[in-house]
Amino acid sequence: MRQTILFLLIILGLSNCYSQKPNVEGRCLDPKFEKKIINSLNFSIETLTVSQLKESKDGYLLMDAREKEEFETSHIPGAIHVGYDHFEIEKYQDLDKDKPILVYCSIGYRSEKIGEKLKKAGFKHVYNLFGSIFEWANQSNGLEDNKGMETQNIHTYNRSWGQWINNPKIKKVY
Repeated sequence: MRQTILFLLIILGLSNCYSQKPNVEGRCLDPKFEKKIINSLNFSIETLTVSQLKESKDGYLLMDAREKEEFETSHIPGAIHVGYDHFEIEKYQDLDKDKPILVYCSIGYRSEKIGEKLKKAGFKHVYNLFGSIFEWANQSNGLEDNKGMETQNIHTYNRSWGQWINNPKIKKVY
């Protein structure tokens, strides 16, 4: 009986170790925004920072998991729109499953869910951009609109989420 209880305690302890969120402090300019992100994600998909993406942007297929209106307002240059509400994994089955994919949305929640679907479909190297396009813009990185032109506009999904855009050069669109 004691051995069974001890075994269960060990298993519970190990499961708690694995269910804890990774240490991701210092990834955002705004600590409050960082906390919001940490509390919103499950970390089921490995995250990359904006700095890591900037270092090797050309090595990733960038997928924007926001809705079409958000994407058309602005997106990270080179990204393709995959959406969230109407995401269809079948459209991407012919892509190289070994090519690294970085998914982003506004803060990382929707992109994490799309990343999970990509992993389930057999894509091996899928990453979620920590802070997503909001942190990308907060760190003054370039954005382009649906015509490929540089823009300072960003669709913030709604006014409530817009509070996380802190860069005064960025114009919030709702």
